[in-house]
Amino acid sequence: MRMLLVDDERRLTDVLASGLANEGFAVDVAHDGRDGLWLATENAYDVIVLDVMLPRLSGYAVCRELRTARNWTPILMLTAKDGVHDEAEALDTGADDYLSKPFSYVVLLARLRALVRRGGPARPVSIAVGDLTLDPAGLRCRRGEVDIALTPKEFAVLHGLARRAGEVVSKRELLAQAWDFAYDGDPNIVEVYVSALRRKIDAPFGRTSLVTVRGAGYRLEATP
Repeated sequence: MRMLLVDDERRLTDVLASGLANEGFAVDVAHDGRDGLWLATENAYDVIVLDVMLPRLSGYAVCRELRTARNWTPILMLTAKDGVHDEAEALDTGADDYLSKPFSYVVLLARLRALVRRGGPARPVSIAVGDLTLDPAGLRCRRGEVDIALTPKEFAVLHGLARRAGEVVSKRELLAQAWDFAYDGDPNIVEVYVSALRRKIDAPFGRTSLVTVRGAGYRLEATP
C-alpha cells in the first residue's frame, strides 16, 4: 500500500514513516503543502495523511485542490488544533477522516486501514486471482483455505501484481508500488521478492501463477 505523508514536523514524519514501513506501507514524505500537492498529483496513492498547518499551502487548501481535480484518494487530516469547527472544516474540504495531535499510533494505524478498506471509488475489499485471495487492509493472503504468511514487502509486491492480474507489470512499476519515492537502490531487488513469492504462493501448491515475461516484467495469472 502506497501512502503520502505531508507534515512539516520532521521528527514526527521520520518516526511515522519508519513505523508505517514496517506495517507494509511504502511511504513518500513531503514537508510543505506545495510539495505534497505535487506528489499527490503526480503519483497514485492508496491513502494520504495530511497535516492542516503546513508551510506554503495549508492542508485544507491541498485537500480542496485534490478534490476539485477529482482526485478521490482517501485523506486523513492531522492537526494540533482540537475543536468541532476545525474538524468540520477538514471534512467540508473533502477529507475522509480527522485526527488531533497528539494521537495514538495504534489509533492512526487502525484509521488508515479503515480508509484503505473503503478506498476510492470501486476499490474491492479483497482481490481474488483464481483461488489466491488478498486482503489489502489486513495484509492477509490465502490460497484456497490455506493462509500464507507474507512479509509486508512481499505483500506489497504481490498486491501490485494482483491489482493488474493478467497484465504484464514492469519492475519499475512494482518499485513504484512497493518502495517509496526516494528509493534509489538496485531495481533487481524486485527479482528477490518475486522468487520469495513463488516459494510461498506457488511451489507448495504445485502452481505457476507468477510468470516472468522476459524483458518486460511479471504477470500474475489465475491457475486451476
